[in-house]
Amino acid sequence: MLGQELNNGLHAPVLPRGGHRKPDIVLAAMAVATEREYGLFINGESTEPKAGGVTELSEPATGEPLARVALASEQDVDRAVDAARAALDGDWGRTPPTERSRLLHALADAIQANRKELAELEVRNVGKAISSVKAELHQGVENFRFYASAIGSIAGRSNPIGGSLLFYSLKEPVGVAGQIVPWNYPLMMTTWKLAPALAAGCSVVLKPDSATPLTAIRMAELAGEVGFPPGAINVVPGEGKTVGAYMVKHPGIDKIAFTGSTETGAEIMRLGSDSIKRLTLELGGKSPNLVFADADLGDAIPSSVWSIYYSAGQSCEARSRVLVERPLYDEFVSRFAEAAKSLKVGDPLESETQMGSLVSQEHRQKVHGYVGRGVEEGAELVTGGEPTDGNGAFYPPTVLAKVDNSMAVAQEEIFGPVVTIIPFDDEEDAARIANDSRYGLMATVWTGDPAKGHRLARRIKAGTVGINMPYTAFPGIPFGGYKQSGFGRELGLDSLELYLETKSVIVSTSPKPFNPFQL
Repeated sequence: MLGQELNNGLHAPVLPRGGHRKPDIVLAAMAVATEREYGLFINGESTEPKAGGVTELSEPATGEPLARVALASEQDVDRAVDAARAALDGDWGRTPPTERSRLLHALADAIQANRKELAELEVRNVGKAISSVKAELHQGVENFRFYASAIGSIAGRSNPIGGSLLFYSLKEPVGVAGQIVPWNYPLMMTTWKLAPALAAGCSVVLKPDSATPLTAIRMAELAGEVGFPPGAINVVPGEGKTVGAYMVKHPGIDKIAFTGSTETGAEIMRLGSDSIKRLTLELGGKSPNLVFADADLGDAIPSSVWSIYYSAGQSCEARSRVLVERPLYDEFVSRFAEAAKSLKVGDPLESETQMGSLVSQEHRQKVHGYVGRGVEEGAELVTGGEPTDGNGAFYPPTVLAKVDNSMAVAQEEIFGPVVTIIPFDDEEDAARIANDSRYGLMATVWTGDPAKGHRLARRIKAGTVGINMPYTAFPGIPFGGYKQSGFGRELGLDSLELYLETKSVIVSTSPKPFNPFQL
């Protein structure tokens, strides 16, 4: 979901002045996650759950034990909400914008300084290639820097209404933000969620997925080390059906920001309706990648391969439907399949690895089931399609050709390294097939005709459209979906607004006694 390489240069840590000063940050050693247990992070400290349990995590790539992590209960959510509310009414709520900005920059510095530890934690917890994780980590740092700078844009308006009345508006934090982060991008999505909420002055109760919580917990610890006051950031790993649902219904949480499946997003809308909960939903996708006969295949093929396989297909905006103009179809399928077969799949901690494992054996079985279903529906299995032997959750880059857009493999989100290649006849046909989906998150167009690219950008129903480039998400550029891919936006100034309330104030400036019956 990004297009940046890791910047290996270190920034000097920026520490807060005043009451929250902490010791200097030092460069972390490589993490040995099996030598520690991870508690909940509530009110500025690691704590055991009141009534929850402990989960044993294994590394997806090896099946070996990884770490023990506390799981929150509803009682723990109550504790986290109380801490967040106290922070909002206390030290965090009184922190001026300039101090919030400096704290966000300090947290960015801390993440950068500890990038080796965080990268290893993410790789070992999620199974994806470290080359991808380094880029995600770099974007996470830049997310905090963007919103640290964007704090200066938070401002109301003022103007005379007429006569002796003056109007001005105030921007205030929406309150306690409940944030639910998925398992596929736990580190980067945590930064997507935390940065705008903290910039706006909200306090946060963050729920990472119970299977992939390690980097979220570690980032909360770093936030405490650089001076964020207790309660500003609270982390409660737990199951979505229990802890997540309780957060959505909790009267002390003012807003929910969720990234995950469309089905869960629909349930969140139902659960949050009684309290008119403010919602931001970034949901599923089945994103199209349109390749026209006039495209530069030297760019289009490797970029199309990257667009589906860079995170083993476990990405909401992965371009899993490749639409190819019919005269180019056979050549494209052949060259794409060869490029897919040449990808280095293996140890996610090796720098040369291009695709790591899936997140679990169970998820791999689900992906494999979709491949079998596609073949049954009439698709041609060109390459891949067989789980890799061993204890890890590896699955090879898989190509399905001769796919019709009505097939389940073209309509349903597989969330794995499986691409469907679909022919189209002309520009009209391409737009029709691209939009024939309940999703509308991302699309990419490859063409040598700039006007055609811009025409399709207007016609395709998606939150982001790339023309002759595969990247999807950058700090400052709004990211989100149309249709059942959700609503609200991440990353841009639009996201900052979603954590703010607007209060209108109307003042009489008349020197005379105010009598509304004589207006």
